[in-house]
Amino acid sequence: MTAIKYRSADVNGLRVFYREAGTSTAPKLLLLHGFPSAGHMFRDLIPRLSDRFHLIAPDLPGFGQTDMPARNEYTYTFDAIATVIDRFTEVVGFDRFAAYVFDYGAPTGFRLAVKHPERITALISQNGNAYEEGLSEGWNPIRTYWQDASQANRDALRQLLTPQMTRWQYLHGVPDESMVSPDGIALDNFYLARPGADEVQLDLFGDYKSNVALYPTFQQYFRTYQPPFLAVWGKNDPFFLPAGAEAFKRDLPNAEIHFFDTGHFALETHAEAIATVIRNFLGR
Repeated sequence: MTAIKYRSADVNGLRVFYREAGTSTAPKLLLLHGFPSAGHMFRDLIPRLSDRFHLIAPDLPGFGQTDMPARNEYTYTFDAIATVIDRFTEVVGFDRFAAYVFDYGAPTGFRLAVKHPERITALISQNGNAYEEGLSEGWNPIRTYWQDASQANRDALRQLLTPQMTRWQYLHGVPDESMVSPDGIALDNFYLARPGADEVQLDLFGDYKSNVALYPTFQQYFRTYQPPFLAVWGKNDPFFLPAGAEAFKRDLPNAEIHFFDTGHFALETHAEAIATVIRNFLGR
């Protein structure tokens, strides 16, 4: 196990914060977090893999310790986020790498894979969706906003940004809540409470429809390039259903699918088990 280092990279004038561990000559693994978290969600996974892999976990623009520019200076879309992370991988020397994608990290990482298929050695999805059947009814309020971007529909989504909702996301579907550290919940709520963070997140809720529109493009990439694929899925996720994990096998017949009896933030309760699966998968 190597120590985690905490660094920042200048990406076209944007300061991107990231965690790094492992030796630079080891196989590379890019870790992409989701809403409303940051690279800290990988705090238990990184030490379990750093003896075998060179790991980097950036905070996405507007999340964690990475810059959160004003909305009149930066357009908060998934295309824009993916553009930053694409350039970030070049800045930090990740020329060929496996990508671990979760939640928002999935449409980010899949965009990179479509653009640079030659750079992707494997994909690992933790509740990172690319199929319509993976979207639960929990998306209905956000879908309403996609169909009518009124202020009333936008304001209705503010309930998803409350401390109570963050706590619910972490604990829903977890059989033993004592396994979930309150620290991650508190840190996510701290970031969500920053001035302007609510409007940034509402912009991204609205733009998530661009990811759904790209599902056929992502699926065509899977069919064409057949990247080695692993799904490690919290089966009790209220947003991304197990059917979304199984659907990958339509386009990736050799996909390896693992379900864990936990919720959306599977690493909070199953980091050791997921690390073992990853070591075996990437070892092959």
